[in-house]
Amino acid sequence: MTTVATSSVNKTRWMQLVFGVICMCMIANMQYGWTFFVNPMQEAHGWDRAAIQVAFSIFIVTETWLVPVEGWFVDKYGPRIVVLIGGLLCGLAWVLNSYATTLTMLYVGAALGGVGAGAVYGTCVGNSLKWFPDRRGLAAGITAAGFGAGSALTVIPIQNMIKNQGYEAAFFYFGIGQGIVITIIALFLMAPKKEQIANFAKLAVAKVSQSARDFSPKEMLTSPLFWVMYAMFVMMAAGGLMATAQLGPIAKDFGIADVPVSLIGITLPALTFAAAIDRVLNGLTRPFFGWVSDQIGRENTMFVAFAIEGVGIYALSVFGSNPVLFVILTGLVFFAWGEIYSLFPAMCGDAFGSKFATTNAGLLYTAKGTAALIVPFTSILTTATGSWHAVFISAAVLNIVAAVMALVVLKPLARAHGRRAVQGSTKVVAAE
Repeated sequence: MTTVATSSVNKTRWMQLVFGVICMCMIANMQYGWTFFVNPMQEAHGWDRAAIQVAFSIFIVTETWLVPVEGWFVDKYGPRIVVLIGGLLCGLAWVLNSYATTLTMLYVGAALGGVGAGAVYGTCVGNSLKWFPDRRGLAAGITAAGFGAGSALTVIPIQNMIKNQGYEAAFFYFGIGQGIVITIIALFLMAPKKEQIANFAKLAVAKVSQSARDFSPKEMLTSPLFWVMYAMFVMMAAGGLMATAQLGPIAKDFGIADVPVSLIGITLPALTFAAAIDRVLNGLTRPFFGWVSDQIGRENTMFVAFAIEGVGIYALSVFGSNPVLFVILTGLVFFAWGEIYSLFPAMCGDAFGSKFATTNAGLLYTAKGTAALIVPFTSILTTATGSWHAVFISAAVLNIVAAVMALVVLKPLARAHGRRAVQGSTKVVAAE
């Protein structure tokens, strides 16, 4: 491929990355804006908080567990149609939420929203892995950043609309707007041809080992490496999802939700401040740690980030009742948590190849859905113990264990997997 052609493809792939980020920003509120609706729905309908959070778990489960199926459609038919349908479902879901007068209706809306968001999320991340074989950590991180930080600018508008017009209006108007943007951007998405990225694949950073061949989803599911990654993903996702879904209730139970906090020249209520900063840091961490992992390796980066997360969650349990420390520590927790959505997909692409990247990354992403099943039990455990302390300690322990596993278990397993992939590739070449 000529230099001019390579330059043209490079521009194309960065544009594809931008389109993916925009789509991810549009589905971000479906997860990160949820916490603002919990208390208003409880007050309006008298529903139990744990029952409301079942909807969040349904959303996460349908968002994640169906991604492999959606990934298969993407690998076969391309990203455009899958994201288009996903955008329509996302809009429909929040409109349905705005009219929900029963928990059943709320759960149906959550399921539709999960399917739609999963179609968008899985497609955009998988597409970035295909377009950037040389910078998987950074590309997956930038794409995932759209989901992590995409709701930062709408934190205050959503809260204001809920306060002034009711949560139903916020669901309705934001749902319509987000759905329209996704369906328009979907029309510009496309997957790369193998020859377009051949030169970039040769530039893969030597510090990050690449698979010598492509593994089908069936082959990947028989690999011990995949299941260790899956277990670690669940362990890491559980604590962050708890903080995401329960941030509002936690702040309310600590008695600091509306306490003014002044930092960096800005004064806002503690919950509003924490939510805004959390979403920014949750977005920034993804490309940052993705880039770091391209330089020092996925496992080494996991150890550092996961350890910080464990310490941050423990500190939040001890000092979270202080409104200023609540804002700072929740920011630290989200900064050390969000990178899992760049590190795990990137490592999946490294270990199992590009050909089935969307489907394979989707199968690994279902770990988030498995972790989401734990979220409703955090409300039950808090009610039983009278505080959030037991929940925080459990999450901190899981994070520390995952950090140790990154070096002691995952790293040697990945090396052994790489050697077997080289041997398998050699046998195929010899047979030909």
